[in-house]
Amino acid sequence: MAFGSLDSLLAPKSVAVLGASQDPRRIGGRPIAYMLERDFPGPILPVNPNRETVQGLRAWPRLADVPGEVEAAIIAVPAEAAEQAVADCIAKGVKAAIMFTAGFAEVDEAGAERQARLAAAARAAGMRLLGPNTLGLFNARIGWFPIFSSSFENGWPRPGRIGIASQSGAYGTHLFALARDRGLGTPVLITTGNEADVTLGEAIGWLAEDEGTDVIVAYAEGVRDAPSFLAALETARQRRKPVAIIKVGRSALGARAAASHTASLAGDDSVTEAVLRDAGAVRVRNTEELLDIAEVATRRIYPCPNTLGVVTISGGAGVLIADAADAAGLAMPPMPEEAQARLKSLVPFCNPANPVDCTAQAFNDLSVIGAFAESMLADGGYASAIAFFTQVGASRSIAPSLREQLDRVVSRFPDRLFILSVTGPAETLAAWREAGYLVFEDPTRAVAAVAAMGRFGEAFARPPAARPEPLAAPLPTTRPDEVEAKRLLEAIGIRVPEERLCTSAEEAADVAAALGVPVVLKLVSPDIVHKSDIGGVRLGLAGPQAVRSAYDEIIAAAQRHAPHARLRGVLVTPMLSGGVECLIGVTRDRVFGPVAMVALGGVFVEVLRDTALRLCPFGEADAMEMIRSLRGFPLLDGARGRPKADVAALAAALSRLSRFAAGAGPRLVGVEVNPILVLPEGRGAVALDAVVTLEESHAA
Repeated sequence: MAFGSLDSLLAPKSVAVLGASQDPRRIGGRPIAYMLERDFPGPILPVNPNRETVQGLRAWPRLADVPGEVEAAIIAVPAEAAEQAVADCIAKGVKAAIMFTAGFAEVDEAGAERQARLAAAARAAGMRLLGPNTLGLFNARIGWFPIFSSSFENGWPRPGRIGIASQSGAYGTHLFALARDRGLGTPVLITTGNEADVTLGEAIGWLAEDEGTDVIVAYAEGVRDAPSFLAALETARQRRKPVAIIKVGRSALGARAAASHTASLAGDDSVTEAVLRDAGAVRVRNTEELLDIAEVATRRIYPCPNTLGVVTISGGAGVLIADAADAAGLAMPPMPEEAQARLKSLVPFCNPANPVDCTAQAFNDLSVIGAFAESMLADGGYASAIAFFTQVGASRSIAPSLREQLDRVVSRFPDRLFILSVTGPAETLAAWREAGYLVFEDPTRAVAAVAAMGRFGEAFARPPAARPEPLAAPLPTTRPDEVEAKRLLEAIGIRVPEERLCTSAEEAADVAAALGVPVVLKLVSPDIVHKSDIGGVRLGLAGPQAVRSAYDEIIAAAQRHAPHARLRGVLVTPMLSGGVECLIGVTRDRVFGPVAMVALGGVFVEVLRDTALRLCPFGEADAMEMIRSLRGFPLLDGARGRPKADVAALAAALSRLSRFAAGAGPRLVGVEVNPILVLPEGRGAVALDAVVTLEESHAA
């Protein structure tokens, strides 16, 4: 997917302003004032039926009266005039419009209907529409400011290569203002508002294709168009442009607030988390972390694999950093033994492992600091480094000489991330930054940013994902019971036990004898999903009388607890053992479509929530990666002397299920195979139970 259709929105050659105001403080006046002050090179064409001039520019009563072509338009008119304004833009041949006007899908259903009409009209004409209910955007590189934020009264965007995409206008400009005050250059901001047409994904995609942007930060309340969003993230990944994103709506309260704010679709947060991770984006917890990552990413060093070395004058700070690295999954391997011995010879009471604690005594001879830092990079080979010098690094008597030592070391390793953690007067920290150093007063913030660079590096190193072909298998016409669900699994190549459906106690006893005891008896009804809750399951049955009695008890329990349920009989299946119970399944996410899940069975999924998710379809290698990411994976891998389970068979089943879900269409709501018994290595995996859920409108 290419995102060049937004060029007229981000870099037009001319602009008309509908609802243009003489007052530069009003919504229809600010964009004109900003573009005049920042020297927008194209014609600015105010449309105002009540004035001959607006802010010194000639005005026209109607857009149709404006001579010549108009590439972009700003719509700053009341809601009741918005549809006519869009029609006027279409008639004029405008290629892109920015609609400030609010009162649409973010308000009520009637507003949503009006918004849909606007979008349909613009789409039919090939005109891109930003908004409605957008604060606007800016491209400061060309003085293009179709935006009514007051934030520029405190300073203009700085030159740089960070782009911002935000669904929220107010929060988007908040990010810009914080970045500006921090000294970061964010020349492009796009706020998408209600996303009647242009989406957050397209905004990210344009920035990914923009030659002037290296780093992308985003704020999202929901994802309205999953294909464009995923295509944008993949474009950024392939072009080695990091995307750091705040995705709000983690909580139920947050999700409701997001929907009422911009009528966004919040989606399931755990699915969003998995999608962002697999797409190579880094989801951050707060604005501070977002800007930390953006600042470090401007160095364009994305280590893969990433390792962290720490040199410190404080053992306590070293422990703090090590804890943060462990929590972030950032490796801190020890220094080589020979290098440790050499460092010990320089400072006998140092701790030369990693963190490398040279102690405050090293400031008696600053060459020791240089030697420790150089050894850490040269001998330790760490891809990233944090040097913690606290207030000493800002001391007037020490900082200049310390900088000489570090300059010599850092210049030898331009491919390494090197972050300084010092605290002191603002002017002293500014001097370090002007000398080219990344400076964080809190070293744990540095750790989070370094860890993010490693995650970007891993994502950039991955080849494009190969999507396997979907597996075709016909869905039942009505809600399937367990027997029909297992036939469906068999059809897509997932192994099920040898079992028989029986309609009498005597038949069940005969089948049990033929299969061999012990056996399991399970109620079969399309109307009863949770069979064990009503006594519809009996385990470990040995002998014909036990089987007959269990059959009768199961039927009686079903008639007692669910008198109107359709009963097809009782399934008799051999009781398998000697493996690890797992769960695989798919669910249809309302934003991203079918998503597959794998987990260990029993309490591991219900209590520990130890699961892995991925969009469908995917191959066996991706399935294996999901399985290995589980915290409980050692139970499958032979922990505590257990036999290794047939993980390859589990991965094959998971991949096949994902491929089936990808081709099944919207009728398939979900599939749960719980448990799937993963037998010892080489013996396969067997689906012991299965539930298939279909769209209610298509299933009886």
